[in-house]
Amino acid sequence: MTASPDGQVSVERRTLWIVLLLNVVIAAGFFVTGLIGDSSALIANGVDNLSDTAVYALSLIALSQGRAWKTRAATVSGVMLLIFAGGILIDVGRRYIQGSDPIGPTMMVMSAIAGVVNYICLRLLQRLKQPDVNLRAATTFSFNDFISNGGILIAGALVLWLGTNWPDLLVGLATALIAIKGGIEILRDARAETKTNAETA
Repeated sequence: MTASPDGQVSVERRTLWIVLLLNVVIAAGFFVTGLIGDSSALIANGVDNLSDTAVYALSLIALSQGRAWKTRAATVSGVMLLIFAGGILIDVGRRYIQGSDPIGPTMMVMSAIAGVVNYICLRLLQRLKQPDVNLRAATTFSFNDFISNGGILIAGALVLWLGTNWPDLLVGLATALIAIKGGIEILRDARAETKTNAETA
């Protein structure tokens, strides 16, 4: 038995609200621990989760709008992800030039907590049936977050072991590159959806 359209929208709305609130909490945790731990990787993921929150908010609004509006919202999401990536690259460059002293254990604990939360978000989004372009964008964001959390955990261990900041900077750089890849994929998906909408109109 298939769910009614209204029932499906209700499930999608509830799921987006859950992942939005979880991302607000995780973003705050990343910012606090990033400042305390002097970690580019943690701050990068805090910015990432904050941008995710905006994307989920856009997705919530898009649920009650037409297909064209959903495609535009996904495009905005992709552009935001690319802007975020640019900001992280600047921060990594600044820390490379000026130096930093990241705290490995802080990075490891925060990344482990965030990894669990982001995995929950990813699973919730993957359970949605026949996601539109906007929901697919939201899933891409959560997947990127989960991968980045694993990178921070490894970087924290290397920082603790080697006593140097390069693993932290490397993960910050990798986070930015993952974001660029995700942003391009979202924009490509939105462009294909726009073409499909135009052909069926």
